Amino acid sequence: MNDMNTEFAPFEQLLDQDRALTILRDASVGSDDGELFIERCSSESFVYDDQRLQTASYNERKGFGLRAVAGEVSGYAHASTIDEPSLKRAAETVSYAVRDGRGIRAPAPPPTNLDLYPSAGSATDSAVSAKIDVLKEIDAYLRSSDNRVVQASATLSTAMQEVVILRPDGSLVCDSRPMARIRASVILEEDGRRESGSEGAGGRFAVDRLMLPNAWKPLADEALRIARVNLKAEAAPAGVMDVVLGPGWPGILLHEAIGHGLEGDFNRKQSSAFAGLMGKRIASPEVTVLDDGTLPEARGSINVDDEGTPAEATVLIEDGILVRYMQDRQNARLMDASPTGNGRRQSYAHSPMPRMTNTYMLGGNSDPADIIADLKDGIYATGFSGGQVDITNGKFVFSCTEAYRVRNGKIGQPIKNATLIGDGASALQHIRAIGNDLELDPGIGTCGKGGQWVPVNVGLPTVCIGGLTVGGVET
Repeated sequence: MNDMNTEFAPFEQLLDQDRALTILRDASVGSDDGELFIERCSSESFVYDDQRLQTASYNERKGFGLRAVAGEVSGYAHASTIDEPSLKRAAETVSYAVRDGRGIRAPAPPPTNLDLYPSAGSATDSAVSAKIDVLKEIDAYLRSSDNRVVQASATLSTAMQEVVILRPDGSLVCDSRPMARIRASVILEEDGRRESGSEGAGGRFAVDRLMLPNAWKPLADEALRIARVNLKAEAAPAGVMDVVLGPGWPGILLHEAIGHGLEGDFNRKQSSAFAGLMGKRIASPEVTVLDDGTLPEARGSINVDDEGTPAEATVLIEDGILVRYMQDRQNARLMDASPTGNGRRQSYAHSPMPRMTNTYMLGGNSDPADIIADLKDGIYATGFSGGQVDITNGKFVFSCTEAYRVRNGKIGQPIKNATLIGDGASALQHIRAIGNDLELDPGIGTCGKGGQWVPVNVGLPTVCIGGLTVGGVET
């Protein structure tokens, strides 16, 4: 009964549902909340690099996590074996955390009819040989498109996560979550100088969609374009200057520098730079920010979160005013708020916590061309790699992968090794213009928090932020 091609029905295949419910209820005595989270997930990944297949992997996991929550206390136990003896052992451990509690059982999440992505299929729908052939085609296309290519690589990954959530009141929620992602990368060399470019895409749909030439060729072309731009790039200037962020992936700065600071646990514990500011103006009046888990087929979308709460579009900042935090059930209860469908976990081996889904800023009224034309001396940044953020004060450092110097409203020479330095709270206040061109990233984001990783999307329109510190070469 372990075949990944069969429907995941643990209460028909592995456990008796009535017995499991009794065990869960016994473990939850004295608690406010809790659940039995059962998961099965299969995933594949292929890396074609240096004109040969470098990595081909397949992984299958299944298991359960049992949780009981009383106030700020949470008992959690998990196992990779889904059977009654393992469940009883987990329940015995969990019950010690909450047995002295006098909790009033929180109501179960409301039902939902959300159907944001296809639930049929698996990580192995397409043949392995077909996936490898596509990666070979990408490699050949990259190499034939520019005689300066010295290295090309392509990756393809796909997964299907199936979850079943049983609550002490007997309610049962199921969700099947597909995921696919593809990426093309290239290194060009000219006159002894090497520069790279990469682009990817993905989402909650069957991987076959990404294997079509009209899906991967634009990604390969974009990777080549970025590498060609970087071959012409000069050293970045240094100093405090105005910065225009391009639409789409630059929303990673919004996600990291601001989004994490609006998660419920950080604010309940008063460790966020935005703690205690509910109802206060924290951004320019034109700024509205949402976390929206209901976008069809988006990488960060979920029909229900990992506690069974339906996804929703949560307005976090409205016209510059902080109006809501992202909440899981525990932190919402402790803060006298409502869950927002943001209780997420990496797998059955992890306890849920407040996490982002698809986080973006709404578009404004400005023409992006006018925003750039108004920039007298600054930076136009359209691509980012990793960054570092201190949640307690919102300070961030982000590295640009594609950026340009702008003088007198004209986009000039590309620059390299530019870093943007600032803090999220100040950046929100110093937003001077917001474009009407909101875009989401193409489906490549993965967010880390507390040692857990979950898929996300980010989004941003063209935005001008005044007075950021640009790290580069002193001019």
